[in-house]
Amino acid sequence: MTDNLPRRLAGKTAIVTGSTSGIGLGIAERLAKAGANVMLNGFGDAGAIKEIEIRLAADHGVKVSYHGADMSKPADIAALAAVTKANFGGVDIIVNNAGIQHVSPIEDFPVEKWDAILAINLSSAFHLTRETFADMKARKWGRIINVASAHALVASPFKSAYVAAKHGVVGLTKTIALEGAEHGVTCNAICPGYVLTPLVEKQIPDTARARGISEEAVVRDVLLAAQATKQFVTTAQLGALAAFLCTDDAAQITGTALPMDGGWTAH
Repeated sequence: MTDNLPRRLAGKTAIVTGSTSGIGLGIAERLAKAGANVMLNGFGDAGAIKEIEIRLAADHGVKVSYHGADMSKPADIAALAAVTKANFGGVDIIVNNAGIQHVSPIEDFPVEKWDAILAINLSSAFHLTRETFADMKARKWGRIINVASAHALVASPFKSAYVAAKHGVVGLTKTIALEGAEHGVTCNAICPGYVLTPLVEKQIPDTARARGISEEAVVRDVLLAAQATKQFVTTAQLGALAAFLCTDDAAQITGTALPMDGGWTAH
């Protein structure tokens, strides 16, 4: 075992959606490091996902499993919750992280993309919360973390569905927080700025070619233009914040939208 953190979440079980890469994997890793059992979810190569399962379990001495629920489908989300309860004995923490993006002017925005983005980025958080909330309230302990975005607080052009969905996530977060407040269940939204995930890394050379500028200029003048620190947020930093929100020290933090955006929304 490589874990040297206090295992403050030992005995807890977390579902982290969209956790086979990027932000979700960073959060899953940190929760496992703190002692939580983890149900992974997301798309990807089956062999690579199995390697993640094995590594997290071996590194942190916790139980790790995977469910391939399509987060646009309520029946799949219900199955994810049911399988986790059956395999781990309950669900204490959910991290609603799954998300997709599409960029287009409103007049050209494909209707099917609008529907898909709202389904995965917003409605999936409602459905998974709905499937686990009653048990959390009955046990008088639960943590719900919704991964929103700086775009939950400010807008950018050509991202109508994403911005609408992420603003909706903050509203959902506040409602869940109020309903769970007297039952030991907290709900908060984390609002990251740009994070150097594999998805973002792949976009840099394409953007450079499309704009006729260098990859360094893409990072400096496009991706990090609004982030005052001129640095990417890291998945490890987001994982640390998520893990803290799951501790008892954070029991009075609920209904909030917490930016981790390098100063983006301070403008």
